[in-house]
Amino acid sequence: MIKLTKKRKVALSKIDKDTVYSLADAAALVKEISNTKFDSSVDIDVRLGVDPRKANQMVRGIVTLPHGTGKTIRVLVLCTPDKEEEAMQAGADFVGLDEYVEKIKGGWTDVDVIITMPSVMAKVGALGRILGPRGLMPNPKTGTVTMEVGKAVKEVKAGKIDFKVDKFGIIHASVAKVSFERDKIVENAKELINTIIKLKPSSAKGTYVKSIYMSSTMSPSVPVDPKSVTA
Repeated sequence: MIKLTKKRKVALSKIDKDTVYSLADAAALVKEISNTKFDSSVDIDVRLGVDPRKANQMVRGIVTLPHGTGKTIRVLVLCTPDKEEEAMQAGADFVGLDEYVEKIKGGWTDVDVIITMPSVMAKVGALGRILGPRGLMPNPKTGTVTMEVGKAVKEVKAGKIDFKVDKFGIIHASVAKVSFERDKIVENAKELINTIIKLKPSSAKGTYVKSIYMSSTMSPSVPVDPKSVTA
C-alpha cells in the first residue's frame, strides 16, 4: 500500500466522494488542494466512449486556449535558410536544420514543440524513432508541418495545444497553471472539452463523454460533471 502523506490526506479530505463537481467548483477545489512549492499545471482527463484501436474512432485535434497554458513553450523550427528569419522574428527558441537534426540524433530533445516545413520532412522523418515516443514528431494535422512557420510559432507560443486519445480512450491535457484565476481555468478547460465534443466520431455509439477529472501536479483528481461544461 502507498503511504499517504499528511498533505495528501488533507487534500483528499476536502473532496466529497459522493459529489460530482461543476467545472467552476472543481477548478476552485483544485486551486485549494494544490500544495506544491512550484506553480503546478492544471490537468484535464476526459474518458471517451470510443475504441481508439479503430481508425474511425480516433479522436485528435488542436485547440487554442483563450488564456494560454501558462507554460514557457520552447519551440524548435527545422527549416531551410530562407525561412530562418521568419521563424526567429516569430519567437522561435531554436532555428536551423542539419545541425539540429544531428543534435537530435545524438539524443537532444530539450524542446516542447518542433515545427517544420513539407520540403524538409524527409530529413525530419528519419528522426521518428526518437521524436515519436516523446510526442515531438511534427504532423500536418496539428499544424506543425507548414510553410507558414512564423504563424505556427506564434500560435504555439499563444497557447495552441494538440491532444490525442490514448489506447485507453482517455485524453490528457494541461490547460492552465494553479496560479490562474478560477474563471480562466474554467474558460480554458471549456474550450478544450467543447472542442473534443465537436470531434465526436459518427461511429461512436452510446455515451461519448464518460467522465471528466481535473487535477493539478501531484494533487488528487476531482470528478467534473460533464453537463456543467456543455451547459
